[in-house]
Amino acid sequence: MDRQLPVGDEIFLDHVAHFVHDAEAARRAFARCGFAPTPISIQVSPNPTGGASPTGTGNVTAMFARGYVEVLFKTSDTPLSREFDAALARHAGLHLAAFAVADAEAAHRRLAASGFAVRPLVHMSRPVETATGPGTAAFTIARVEPGVMPEGRIQMLTHHTEATVWQQRWLTHPNSASGLIDIVIAVADVEEAAQRYARFTGGAVTRTPGGAVLRLDRGGVYLVSHDRATEKLPEVSFTTLPFMVGYALRVQSLGAAEAAVDHADLEWRAIEDGIVATFPTELGEGAWFFVERADALPWRR
Repeated sequence: MDRQLPVGDEIFLDHVAHFVHDAEAARRAFARCGFAPTPISIQVSPNPTGGASPTGTGNVTAMFARGYVEVLFKTSDTPLSREFDAALARHAGLHLAAFAVADAEAAHRRLAASGFAVRPLVHMSRPVETATGPGTAAFTIARVEPGVMPEGRIQMLTHHTEATVWQQRWLTHPNSASGLIDIVIAVADVEEAAQRYARFTGGAVTRTPGGAVLRLDRGGVYLVSHDRATEKLPEVSFTTLPFMVGYALRVQSLGAAEAAVDHADLEWRAIEDGIVATFPTELGEGAWFFVERADALPWRR
């Protein structure tokens, strides 16, 4: 897909997020692993008085030519940050998957009509430094009530400031990462989760041994059973379900990705046409799948 944002009825896997205790340590870990992380930013949302209120979280991102990865951390006590605390108490690591749509308000209505318990639309922004001075990154987010999507904070969003979010200076990484492909989630009931995600996104599902792949207009979700996940990814140990196991990134050079994770002293191994590397502890539990082509991923073959 030769553009960053969806149009019409398209839906993309836009970004995934690590929930962490220490933002600066996570930022350094990203850099150590060959990413070029953005500066720390504090998120806010408009309030009825015309000002802006802190959401309770801030972020650091690794921006790609297609999609991005986010690190979220707590900045103040709010209802949203208390939900963040509850997730982080279970484990540090992946707890969010966000799907980009052209019209979050329409997506919000569709989710409600499809039987999902939805929250009010959220208009969120964060200050961003640009090459020419201060700017703002703005989003509209459609969320469901807690527990409706038990895998984590699963949401739809519409970007309003593409140029501010995807600044050219942040898109080049020493490990050659260039795009987010899929997120991998271990679930107790693959069939139930597959049907629910298909209803949530409108994407098509392909069954695989021990799992199912939800294919979107760009990117997707690999839902996998605990047995299959522990068999194929013994590096990531987990005892509770559901669990976001990791995510796949497209790289321009596997050699560059290998050099980066080796330099970071991560546990990693080669797979056919790719590598798997566990996250550094600062980013929580889970793993990266680095490939040069999406169809090299084992679950996409």
